[in-house]
Amino acid sequence: MGKVRQRTEEKELLEQQLEENLGNIKHTLIIISGKGGVCKSTVASNIAFALSQDESKKIGLLDADIDGPNIPKMLGLENGNITGYGEDKRFEPVSLRPNLGIISMAFFLPDRYSPVIWRGPLKAGAIKQFLGQVRWGKLDYLVVDLPPGTGDAPLSVAQLIKNISGAIVVTTPQDVALLDSRKAINFARKLDVPVVGILENMSGLICPKCGEKIDLFKTGGGKEAAAEMGVPFLGRIPIDPEIVKSGDSGKPFVETFPESVATKAFMEVVRKVVSE
Repeated sequence: MGKVRQRTEEKELLEQQLEENLGNIKHTLIIISGKGGVCKSTVASNIAFALSQDESKKIGLLDADIDGPNIPKMLGLENGNITGYGEDKRFEPVSLRPNLGIISMAFFLPDRYSPVIWRGPLKAGAIKQFLGQVRWGKLDYLVVDLPPGTGDAPLSVAQLIKNISGAIVVTTPQDVALLDSRKAINFARKLDVPVVGILENMSGLICPKCGEKIDLFKTGGGKEAAAEMGVPFLGRIPIDPEIVKSGDSGKPFVETFPESVATKAFMEVVRKVVSE
């Protein structure tokens, strides 16, 4: 009976902490995609960092991809330590800068190569703890990087956060990605989550030699899909080899290359998000 009572008390405490935390978040943005391989985590990490460049704002970044938590790698936080776990069973997010805190499953794994072999309910439980047990404080924006698709994790976040400010749908120009982006939009609509808009990633390559744009795949599909689905088109992020290098080296691209075409595209997305 003692263990049952303890579990009941812990569950009640988590519910209280979750309600308190959600009440302290002004805006929640979820970054979603209908399929993998669209560099959604790159988009999420750079948008969160770009938002944090306004030092008057406090930003949180939640890596909700339990199986593939890549945000710490992209932001140079692979050695980040979780601290502050005490009697209230809460812990501090890992800080990238004073006004930007990050939480990720990667911080709890024994090493960077350890797989997370969990079924859906355990993943949903972890996301609930990330939302409730982290000492986020008062946030202006919580950016949530969701795993691809419309399964357990996106559903868990949508059900836990009752008033999501909006979803940014990341796609690439290929037809198969655009097909899945439409599914992601309909997923958000079924859950009454406003769609901020579609962002077309990998939209052309900026030649490192001459600076000209080369359409490796296609272009314009994201804008067409946005018009068809009746949602805003947020812009195009071109392929830039430096984005890959920045992610691998753990440096936010928008900080390292502030004058690049891709950074200006990221900043335009942030401008549209903030003006909503």
